[in-house]
Amino acid sequence: MHASAAGVPRVRRVQQVRDRDPSVRDFAAYVPAEAVVQKLRRWQEQGAEMLYLSSRRSAEDVVVLERHGFSPGRLLFRQASESYADVVARAAPDILIEDDCESIGAAEMAYPQLSPEARSRIVWIVVPEFGGFGGLPDSLHELEGVARRLADAVDLRLGVHGGEDGVERG
Repeated sequence: MHASAAGVPRVRRVQQVRDRDPSVRDFAAYVPAEAVVQKLRRWQEQGAEMLYLSSRRSAEDVVVLERHGFSPGRLLFRQASESYADVVARAAPDILIEDDCESIGAAEMAYPQLSPEARSRIVWIVVPEFGGFGGLPDSLHELEGVARRLADAVDLRLGVHGGEDGVERG
């Protein structure tokens, strides 16, 4: 997240983006949201493969990820004519954890733009923008279990949103 978002409430972080705070464009100074690095490390230690989808259109974010100790993983970014959904469909993750794009609009989210076939293969978990992953389980087994139970129990149709746990229910 942008540097001026550190230490301020989530709602203020969203407003900073909407107000075009200068630090929003200073990608080199970005910092991780609270507890994200630790959560990703725990998942990787349990066997998760990390894929990072950047808003940038080049691999420049690798430096920021390395500087802050993010778990090793592939950095994905859009080519000239690609959407976020194109990149997600190409990567085909089992689980997509995506923020709700509150500051820029939900239309920017990748999952809703995926084909129905791609959506049927990917379980979608939505977290509040700048809210981090604090509410998600530390256990990868628990995360996968929650995601699978919800996917099995609910017809994953777009437009029905998740509850307070942030997991899409169809």
